Amino acid sequence: MQYFTVQAPTSQQALEKMKREYGDQAMILTQKNFRQGGVFGIFTRPRVEITGYISQSPSRKRAVVQEKQRILENGRKEQVFQQLLSEIKSLREDVGKRETSNQPQSIARVEKLLKDNNFSEDFIAPLLKRLRSTFSLEDLEDQLLIENSLVEWVGEKIRLYPPLFQTEQGRRIFIIVGPTGVGKTTTIAKLAAIYGLGNNKLKPKKVHIVTVDNYRIAARDQIATYAEIMRLPVSMVESFEDFKKIIALNEDAELILVDTIGRSPRDMAKLAEMKDIIAGAGNECETHLAVSATTKSSDVEEIFKQFEPFGYNSVIITKLDETSSLGNIISVLAGRNKAISYLSDGQKVPQDLEVASVLRLLLSLEGFRINRDKLEKKFGEMKEISGRYWS
Repeated sequence: MQYFTVQAPTSQQALEKMKREYGDQAMILTQKNFRQGGVFGIFTRPRVEITGYISQSPSRKRAVVQEKQRILENGRKEQVFQQLLSEIKSLREDVGKRETSNQPQSIARVEKLLKDNNFSEDFIAPLLKRLRSTFSLEDLEDQLLIENSLVEWVGEKIRLYPPLFQTEQGRRIFIIVGPTGVGKTTTIAKLAAIYGLGNNKLKPKKVHIVTVDNYRIAARDQIATYAEIMRLPVSMVESFEDFKKIIALNEDAELILVDTIGRSPRDMAKLAEMKDIIAGAGNECETHLAVSATTKSSDVEEIFKQFEPFGYNSVIITKLDETSSLGNIISVLAGRNKAISYLSDGQKVPQDLEVASVLRLLLSLEGFRINRDKLEKKFGEMKEISGRYWS
């Protein structure tokens, strides 16, 4: 409640001033008369002082009551809304359980197969929905039909990146990035042997190897050893300027293969440092992210996200020989619309490297009955580079 005091020469003037300044809601508490001014009690002037308070108007009281009612009503509505949401959620769960219990056994079996192959829920859900909308209840009883169709649909979600020198073109600068321990150095060595030495299928290219992995002496010595055996030149760079100079000095090289620092995807400072160094290659380079097939789904997603600033053109899947489940990689690749360029399934140089193919990845699925002839007609045969023919 607001209190006030007003003074004026007369009671009438004091009342008028009170009404003027505080309105009709002003209520009088006290009124007193006194004299003010003068000298030694002479020439003083009469004054009137009114004290009072401002009362809430009926309209204001109504507004307060209405506001309280509105808040209470909104609270009741929120309670009803939350209860409704809870009921809807419970209903959806019941419907989901009924659908699962009522769905054909063929769908239940392929769903389990997909999960056993480590495909993500986001990858699986649309495939099962497509099965239900594509086939009749009678067709859904045909387990072989369902499995073959599902494998084809998985293949449709796999994108491929063309391998090096699929068509004749100018100089290629091929950079591999990725976390520690995924086999970047070995993959560089395999590519160097395949394209640098050539065979009866491939004409040898003029290859130069560059490494920015000076932080690990063992890795530097490893790539230097590979280069010495293959009699290929190798350079070590430590800065943007070093890299730019090496690129300029090797204008005649048809293929420059770049091995990079192996760092945790969470080590943002080192990743930024590496990105700055390889920027010395200019705009003509292509970057490929190496990922181990043994990496669990959540970590694959994190790796893809953290290396996104490198603008990688494709993914190289390594260590295929150490796992029988590729659903984790395929799920994330499909979700991020990324292509695959090469597959590595061992340490032998250069044998254990091949051009990525849809058929190769589909054949790795566990538990599915594969119609290879049908898949070859749709996706093509597996593409050997030449490594498979080395002995």
